[in-house]
Amino acid sequence: MKPMTPMNVTLFLALFTLSAMSQAEMANDAAASDTQPPSVEAIEQDTQDLLESLKAYGADQRQEAVEATKTALDAADKRIDTLQTRLDDNWDSMSEAAREKAQASMKALRERRTQVAEWYGSMKSSSESAWDEIKEGFAQAYQALDEAWDDTVQAFDSEH
Repeated sequence: MKPMTPMNVTLFLALFTLSAMSQAEMANDAAASDTQPPSVEAIEQDTQDLLESLKAYGADQRQEAVEATKTALDAADKRIDTLQTRLDDNWDSMSEAAREKAQASMKALRERRTQVAEWYGSMKSSSESAWDEIKEGFAQAYQALDEAWDDTVQAFDSEH
């Protein structure tokens, strides 16, 4: 796998992070519909915003990076739950093939989320000398989560 650049790390971390404004918009959107996940474009923008700020964090700012990452993981969990609810709500109208594809995609998404959580744990306890390596590993895991998110949304949307 190609090494992640600081920009990729930044892009990767921001993917699932919502800014305060985005969270407010999501709350308003959730009131209108609890079953619509945010658009891929909105997630990409949120990711870009967080990763831009995260790439500047040095080992001495680990706590700030951990807090920003925790916010991103919480937002990712909400997005995954929203997507699962959408899947559940549409289950009866889906073909057997679509159900299988959606289930496999959701499983892959949750596996990627678990990998990100493992890197998050490493980030919280990393030494200064390992900080850059931990950020890179987390970024790669988050990139895989992003790709799994895209695959899952595409799998579901291909039937609707």
